[in-house]
Amino acid sequence: MAPKVIWLFVFVALYWTYCIFWGIKGARTARTASDYFIAGRKIPLWVFVLAATATSFSGWTFIGHPGLVYRDGFQYAFASFYAITIPFTGVIFLKRQWMLGKRFGYVTPGEMFAHYYQSNIIRLLVVIVALVFSIPYLGVQLRASGFLFNVLTDGLLGVEVGMWLLSIVVILYVAMGGLRAVAYVDTMQCILLALGIVAIGLITLQSVGGWHALQEGIFKMTQVDTKLTPDGYSHYVAIPGVIQFVKSGPSAVGGAWTGIMILTYMFALMGIQSAPAFSMWAFSNKNPKPFAPQQVWASSAGIGFILIVFTAIQGMGGHLIGADHKLLELGIAKDVLNLHKDLMEMPGKQGMLVPALINIMADTAPWLVGLLAVCALAAMQSTGSAYMSTAAGMITRDLYRFYLRPDASHAEQKLFGRIAVLIVVGAALIVATTSKDALVLLGGLAVAYGFQMWPALIGICYWPWLTRQGIVLGLIAGLIAVTCTETIGQKWLGIKAWGRWPLTIHSAGWGIIFNLGIAIIVSAFTQDRKVQEHKAQFHHFLKEHAGLSPEKKRLVPLAWAITLIWFFFAIGPGAVLSNTIFGNPKDMSTWIFGMPSIWAWQIIWWALGVFMMWFLAYKMEMSTMPDKEIVALVEDIADLKKARFDLDMPD
Repeated sequence: MAPKVIWLFVFVALYWTYCIFWGIKGARTARTASDYFIAGRKIPLWVFVLAATATSFSGWTFIGHPGLVYRDGFQYAFASFYAITIPFTGVIFLKRQWMLGKRFGYVTPGEMFAHYYQSNIIRLLVVIVALVFSIPYLGVQLRASGFLFNVLTDGLLGVEVGMWLLSIVVILYVAMGGLRAVAYVDTMQCILLALGIVAIGLITLQSVGGWHALQEGIFKMTQVDTKLTPDGYSHYVAIPGVIQFVKSGPSAVGGAWTGIMILTYMFALMGIQSAPAFSMWAFSNKNPKPFAPQQVWASSAGIGFILIVFTAIQGMGGHLIGADHKLLELGIAKDVLNLHKDLMEMPGKQGMLVPALINIMADTAPWLVGLLAVCALAAMQSTGSAYMSTAAGMITRDLYRFYLRPDASHAEQKLFGRIAVLIVVGAALIVATTSKDALVLLGGLAVAYGFQMWPALIGICYWPWLTRQGIVLGLIAGLIAVTCTETIGQKWLGIKAWGRWPLTIHSAGWGIIFNLGIAIIVSAFTQDRKVQEHKAQFHHFLKEHAGLSPEKKRLVPLAWAITLIWFFFAIGPGAVLSNTIFGNPKDMSTWIFGMPSIWAWQIIWWALGVFMMWFLAYKMEMSTMPDKEIVALVEDIADLKKARFDLDMPD
């Protein structure tokens, strides 16, 4: 057995020991259903900061993101801004959801939506969104872990065998300890994820020959690139315009990543923190103190810097060390990877990049290969474990307890929650094992579906004018629009009138156009005074505890301006300026910062994005502690009907 494989099993054993420890400890402390599903609303500050960051950035960040930078260049690298746009959703909604959860004892988002909108239809829709989000997303992560270990063990573990084996421990600690175990394991997973990406980036940079060699190599790549944007620039270092009026986004000239495509793709990734799972993360905290440091410093600043710099090095550097055989033949690259064929001709295509980069150290530091493999495994399981726990909580509370066993005891809810974990993971593993094509198709829907929760959250947190009818019909329309503009719409539903992402607008963009549009139109015709009085009690509470002082209210127009400017220029139509503003992509001597203009643009707007997040989270108090103490009416909304409150519950 190769030394790297031995080290791999050693580090996996240590990692599993840590996971099982927290599973047992979580089981011992989970006395009530609230303890099990949302950690008794007592997750400590530092645990949430790391755990929520790990949940936001999955194994796809570790494995898939550098691979797509390799394939599509810096035009795709704008996706690294999801380190800002994902927590941006948290800035908008998490504090207010926490306040409502504390006040009314919500355990799941389905309970919150059903209570506010007085509708059990929306409760079911939320569970559907959660399951469609969780199962394929989890399946993608689990299959990727099996694929990684298949490569790094030189085929000793088959993909399916590795996937099932690596899933056993995560099932155990999640089922035993609930969200508390998930949170404490995620703290370690966050550290491993960040260290792994940085380490692989440094290994790649060293293999290329240093920073200057990387920039020279990128320039030489652009000179021989045959995939050009409409302006004649290499697709590796330029965006192909603001929008392209093509039937299918992937068929766009010079690449799919137009300014509009980048913006709407960011909408999709914003769905991660608007998905039902993150509402449960909000409910699980003692107070909102962890929200701002997680959103601003851990995610936007920390992970943002790592993605903007180190994943870009991995993706672009891979071309220069043997992944791209065309460059080897031209003498532009050196063969460090020893792949014996072009990366894009291998079974995993760009997904093979990171495993190949890890394998560079197989001979000189086999222990490092084992450690980096566990970093990748931790990244893959960080998101999956959270979705296992939260999806199981929603199945238990919103289906089993609400419809079948309203008087279920805490012990019974915990037992069914553990069974639900097995159901969710079993479904993900079966789909991942039996239908790889379906997994890819469904995975493309996950985050775009999550983003469709935005109008419902806007209604609860800010805009009482949106009605139950508008939200329900809008959400249904949004889910249909997403489905019809993803690959699944063409392959499974036979829709041929348009392709995937028509007009280079991502399916999340099409979904929100129909979702919010129909929600507003229907709401205009379905206003009801009695319902508005019901909603007013929630919004009066939010205004009383989250309202701004007169001094801060004067800053609201500035906050809007900063946000809109950043979205327009950093990840929207204005990003097309990045192609040439800091130098001509065809002339390295004009590169003002010694790097392609598009990369310099991304670094500058990343820093400005961190400032935007700080301004919103801290200065505008969108993620800080409320001035007034919040008094809980009940600890669990299941007891609400037993109490005497003038708040209508849905039947």
